[in-house]
Order: sequence, then structure tokens, then C-alpha cells
Amino acid sequence: MPYRPQTLNLTALLLSTIMIPVASADESQLQELVVTAKGYEADTLETASAAEQITTESAAASKTTGDLFRGRPGLAVQGDGGAWGGNPVIRGLKKESVVMLVDGVRLNSAQPQGAIASLASMSLLDTVEVVKGPASVLHGTGAMGGAINLRTPQARFSEKPQAKGRFSGSTGTVDSSLAGGALLELSSQDHGLVLGAAAKDVDDYETPDGDVENSGFRSNSFLAKYAYRVTENQKLTINLQNHEDRDVWYPGSAKSGPGGNGTLTIHSPKQERTLMELGYEAALAGGTLETSVYRQEVDRQIRAWWDFQNRNQVWNDVTFRTDGIKAQYRFPVGESHLITLGADAWEMTGDPQRFTYNPPMSNSVIANSPFRDGEIESRGLFVQDDIHAGKWNFQIGARYDKVTGDASVVGNGPAAQTQGLENTAETLSWSTGAIYNASPMLNPYISLGTAYRAPDMRERFEDASRGDGYFHRGNSQLDPEKSTTAEIGLKGRGQDAQYQVAAFYTRIDDYIAGRVTGQNHPQNGLPIKQTENLDEVIIYGIEAGFLMPLESPQIDMDGSLTWLRGENKQDNEPLYQMPAPELTLGLGEQNRAGFNWHGQVRAVAEQDRTADRFSNGTENTTPGYATLDMELGWNFGAIGRLSSLEVSVEGNNLLDKRYREHLTDGDILSPGRGLVAKLSGTF
Repeated sequence: MPYRPQTLNLTALLLSTIMIPVASADESQLQELVVTAKGYEADTLETASAAEQITTESAAASKTTGDLFRGRPGLAVQGDGGAWGGNPVIRGLKKESVVMLVDGVRLNSAQPQGAIASLASMSLLDTVEVVKGPASVLHGTGAMGGAINLRTPQARFSEKPQAKGRFSGSTGTVDSSLAGGALLELSSQDHGLVLGAAAKDVDDYETPDGDVENSGFRSNSFLAKYAYRVTENQKLTINLQNHEDRDVWYPGSAKSGPGGNGTLTIHSPKQERTLMELGYEAALAGGTLETSVYRQEVDRQIRAWWDFQNRNQVWNDVTFRTDGIKAQYRFPVGESHLITLGADAWEMTGDPQRFTYNPPMSNSVIANSPFRDGEIESRGLFVQDDIHAGKWNFQIGARYDKVTGDASVVGNGPAAQTQGLENTAETLSWSTGAIYNASPMLNPYISLGTAYRAPDMRERFEDASRGDGYFHRGNSQLDPEKSTTAEIGLKGRGQDAQYQVAAFYTRIDDYIAGRVTGQNHPQNGLPIKQTENLDEVIIYGIEAGFLMPLESPQIDMDGSLTWLRGENKQDNEPLYQMPAPELTLGLGEQNRAGFNWHGQVRAVAEQDRTADRFSNGTENTTPGYATLDMELGWNFGAIGRLSSLEVSVEGNNLLDKRYREHLTDGDILSPGRGLVAKLSGTF
């Protein structure tokens, strides 16, 4: 028999008692199961927060993971001007304020340039789960905006030996891209194996004004996952992943070189993510125990190319290594409670090796690493109670965390610091919410919760110039940011339709940012920002998304809306880099046998709410724009030995609109008109 933990069976039983089925609907089709919101597989209609599952089956193999978040309710993408980088933004919060996970393992690494979401191949992903709002109870530091879990296929068991798999490939005109990947899944009663590989080659992309130089990249990925049934109620799992990118440039990082001569641009000749995880799961004493130990490394070569000297003026090699262990035990109490007890501990280390020419025009190389032997340790305990009471579903949770940051040395030369660098903070997070399952199409909910973010290594230990024109000084004694969020919403899902709408209000105290000191750096003359805990920040907004069938002809309509406002109380101005309001509307016939099509208009408003003082005038107003995309395809269904085969052509920015996303670094335009041919199949 396949492995089925007892508590998941209980959850399914409880779910069946509160869900009112839609007439003639298949219940399995109505469910949207995610793990990231509650720590175990549960329907989003049981969750008193905005949570969704993004499928990757129709995404082009050449796309990056960041592309999935553009045009979705409450989500945005922060770009670095290249084709590679796209950091997800949840409700105006980005980078270290969003916990990024790969198969439930933390990926955040405090890197200054680039997008951690791009350190995974689109072709090897099954789904992407997004939880919006405070998620620190389950995920700890950084989960103020929410959590994003990139999920790859799980190694599974089967009654009889089986072999199945999938493949995908794409090629595009706007960037001369060529990409592909394949997955093979083998299973039997006691063994499960998943093997996958992917590769892509992307050149500089075209805009209506010409090519964006150095915006291409190369990458390859490998995945191996194995599951072994120890006994009927126990299993061991192994998860091995490797992703490597080469020749990645960040055009949006370009700034004037030393003495105002030429341009300095950050790039990475090579960067690599490696994951090794060993897991154990067992049905124990009426509950389910899940544990794992892991090591995840992000190795980066970071260079600053100076075209005036035709050389790398600065080069830096660093590995962000995270070693961790996590465990949770989930068990029922009575007929209405499902308790989860959990603990996790991890340590992230980073030891950047940086060198530069000094004086700039000389051939004299000096070591000027910003810090040495940096580390952040986190220890957390949490408890969560999911309560099913008739049509009500309540969720209550609390977490205690202790986070310590330290380094052996900060700075260089006589001014280097070796004392007073350690800092420990203890934080309590909590969340509570309720959702009323009146019917699958009518589920109002309300939630209130807190989250926190401990300062990252750069904020603690690095003194360096940044893209906003300031020289930022680190601060090892920062306090964690703390947020409180209230949210109300309504969501539903039927056989052919679904929707979600939410309104939220978030207040962040002890916001970590730079305070303008009025002083200039004695060597480079840049104005100085001192990293400190500032006054409160407020972010509020509304978001909505829907999919609904039109009676005649059989066409689906879909759309989304996002409207946000951010306020920086310290500087009495709009919050830095907030996404502009946007609306999407689409029509099409998708996921049907034979001919499929879908067209979408994405309209983005002007963003003139800029943080002029905070950003030293580097955040510019961006005009509004609208783009038109279209996809045409044919689903052949089963053909030959293939269980499915689909081909399609995707047209992006068909009107060749000249525009720039507000959250793209630098004055870099988005891609112009382009076509992408896609092929995918399963066997």
C-alpha cells in the first residue's frame, strides 16, 4: 500500500465535513492543495489568508521563476535589468522580507545583486506556492511579506512498478533563447526515484530602442530525489539539487566609475546553488513526525567591470552556506483539533573575499573584504492549532525565535572592528485567523498576525557604496523589524470558476534602512547613510483575481487587480520602490483538447509616488503603459507512446510597447515584441 500518514487522512475527513460540494463537480478537481500555508497539505479554502498555487506546466523553459509572479494579484517583480534576475515582491515587500524556499528549505542569502528565485530551473518545477502576509510562525525570520515555496516533483511509491516523465523545450526571438528540460519518475511499492536535468542559453534581449547589452546568461540544473519505505509507516528521503548560472550581468547596476570615468557594472561569471537534504517521516502515536537535515550553498563570483580600464576593478568570491535541521509533529486532539509542534535551527555563514585596485588607476591590488567569518544563527519553536468547527475553520499559532549575528572582523586596516559585533535578539510571533466555509464559492475570512525580520549580514557588517548614490555604513547592533498585519478577504472555487479578493493593512516597526547623516565619505565623497532602526512604515492595499467561464461561446475570462500604498514615516514620503497599481484582463480557451488560445492585456498605472529623499533622487517616476500578449497552441492529447503532447506559440508585447517596470534597477527598458515557440509532453 502507498504511504499515507494518519493525520493527512484525518485532515481529509475533516475537510469533507465542512466543504459543500458544487453540483456535478469532482471534489478532487475543486481542491487546491498547498503545503506552505499550514506546514502540511491543505486546501486553500481552509486557510484564513491569501494563499495560491501557481502551476508551471505552461511556462516556457527559457523563462525564469520570477516571470511567474508578474501580473498576479498582490505580486510584483523586482528586476536587475537583465533577463536572468527577477526577485518576487509580495505586497510591496521584497528580497529579505520574503522567505524563499525550495522544497521547504530556506534559500535567502543576503546577496546584493541578482534574484534568488532564479536559482532554480523552470523545467524542473512542479508548482510554486505563495502565501501572502505574515508567515513567521512557520517560517521564522523574514516572512513579513510572506513565503514562496518552489516545489519540485516528489519521489512517490506505487502499487506496481511505474515509469513516467515529462519534457519541455522552448526557443524565443526577442532574446534568441534556447532551453529545455526533462524529468523521469520511477516508482514501486518501496522505492521512488526522480531524476531531472535542464539547460538554457539566453542572449541579450531586444527592446524597441535596441539590445540591452550583457542581459543574457547560460544555466544548467540537475535534480535527484529518492524515497525508501522502511516500514509501512516510515520512509526515508534524499533530495539532491544543483543549479549553475554563468555569464550573468546586472545592467541595472551600472554607475559611474572612479573619478567619474567610464562605467562600473556588476556581473557574475559563475554562481551556483547546491542542496543536500536527508528526510525521515513516520506515522507515530496517532500523529505524523517529519524531520530533515540539510545543507544549502549559494556560491557567487561577483565582479565590478570598469569599461574605462577594460578590466574588473573589484572582484569578490563568497559562499552563503546554510546548515539546518527542522522537525514537526502533527497530531489530532479530539475530532476538531489538529496540533502541530515544531522546531528548527539553522546557521548561515558568509566569508566574502574581496579585492580591488587601489589607487583605482594603478595595478596595485589590495584585499578589502567588508567582513570576515560572518554568521547568523536561528533557533525557533512553534505551535499551531487548526480547529474545525462545523463550517468554521480557525487557525492559531505562536513562535519563539532566538537569532544571533556575529563576525570575526568588520572593515580593514587600523579601523577594523573585532569587538562588539555579536548581537542576539529574541522574538515572539503569532497569528490567528478564521474562515467560514459557507460554500465552495463563498468563503469569507479574517486574520491578524505578526512577523519579524532579523537584519541580514550586509546590514549588520558591510560598509559600501550602493546604487542609490549613498555610502552605507553597517550596524551590528540592529534590532529586528517587526510587523503587524490585519487582513480581510473573500475567496471561492467551483468546477470552472474561482476568485479571491483581499484588503490588508501592515505596520512595520523598527524598520531597517539608512538614515541620511549629512556627512560625506572622506575617500569617495559620497553622502553617508547610517543603517539604523527607523520609525514605522505602513503598507496597505487591495488585491483581487478571478477566473470565470462565459456561457457562449465556451470562453474563460480571467483577471487580476493590485493596488498598494506605502508610507515612510521617518522621511514623511512614499515608501521606496512600491509597485505601481495594475490590472490584467484575459480571454481564452485553455487546457482543452485540440486548439487552445489565450490573450491578455496588462495595464500598469503611472508611478509618481517616489522616495526622493530616501533614494537621493534615484527613484524616478515611471509612466503608465499597457501590453498585449497572446498564446496559440494545440493539445494533441495521447499520441504514440506519449500520454500528452502540446505545441504552442506565445507572443509577448505584441504592440512593441516601449516601457520600463518601476521596480527594474536603472533606466532599463523591458523586452519588445517577441515570439516564443514551446513544446511539452508527458509519457
